[in-house]
Amino acid sequence: MHTLSDLENHQIRLASRPVGLPARDNWRFTTEPVGEPADGGIVVKTLFLSLDPAMRGWMNDVKSYIPPVGIDDVMRAGGIGVVVASKSPAFAVGDHVSAMLNVQEYATIAADQMKRAGLFKIDPRAGTPTQWLNVLGMPGMTAYFGLLDVGQPKPGDTVVVSGAAGAVGQTVGQLAKVKGCRAVGIAGGQAKCDWVVKELGFDACIDYKGGSVRDGLKTHCPDGVDVYFDNVGGEILDHVLARINRKARVVICGAISQYNNTAPVQGPKNYLSLLVNRARMEGLVVFDYADRYPVAIAELAEHLKSGRMKSKEDVVVGLESFPETLLKLFNGENFGKLVLQVAT
Repeated sequence: MHTLSDLENHQIRLASRPVGLPARDNWRFTTEPVGEPADGGIVVKTLFLSLDPAMRGWMNDVKSYIPPVGIDDVMRAGGIGVVVASKSPAFAVGDHVSAMLNVQEYATIAADQMKRAGLFKIDPRAGTPTQWLNVLGMPGMTAYFGLLDVGQPKPGDTVVVSGAAGAVGQTVGQLAKVKGCRAVGIAGGQAKCDWVVKELGFDACIDYKGGSVRDGLKTHCPDGVDVYFDNVGGEILDHVLARINRKARVVICGAISQYNNTAPVQGPKNYLSLLVNRARMEGLVVFDYADRYPVAIAELAEHLKSGRMKSKEDVVVGLESFPETLLKLFNGENFGKLVLQVAT
């Protein structure tokens, strides 16, 4: 019979801080034995890891909403796993859980770290493990609270979302439709745009790679934009600011076009449109809503079950492929929520 100490934990650690795009030599691959959990703790076998644009920011040594990943630390990542050892009354061996498991095969979570790791039991009947990293996970929570709390859409509003085929964007647009809005996506490439309209039910999608975003907004938002959910920043944000309506809400979720810049981040040039239109622009960090996740999960699970919403994941297999797989986010290669499968 195998004991935990017979198991090896393969890990990927941050070796140096990247300048521009992270490269393979920014990472260090290490192996250590899996130990028994301390009293109150658990050991989780990682099944799937969530790869997100925010990870790029976590590698920088700058003050942010969450401390940077330290040099030689296992890279931070959320994931879904199964409990393989437990000395906690709250978790049994075989429970499926969601937590910050980090980029490794096994995560040992001490009793006093459970809250910080965002550890909770998931219900496999509510969604597949990859859906728990997508619509029922951090991207879904970001979409839900960003759109509903910050964007405050009203039926009949025009909601525009960039990165529409990505993890957050796909849920924002579908949720906007559920709430009675017109949903217009911005995505890269005809295949993504077709999927967003035909499969997800957006009213339109503008291909920023194949045409002019400015012209697309003119065509598909003839009455202007009431809510803009921004995942990309840069020029696209400026184009949308030129089309916003009076009292519009701009939700700043991310700026993936800027994350690997070696020059300073480009701010919006058209920001005076906020003044003219008495509009507001507000940043969003999903962790602020942690105590309300169960409400969002319950509603989104219901939409998935009824078929009102769909969920698409782009799954890549193999922990060792992490450095290359992460880059798919920044060149727009991923189609749907990017997930790394670590084990079955």
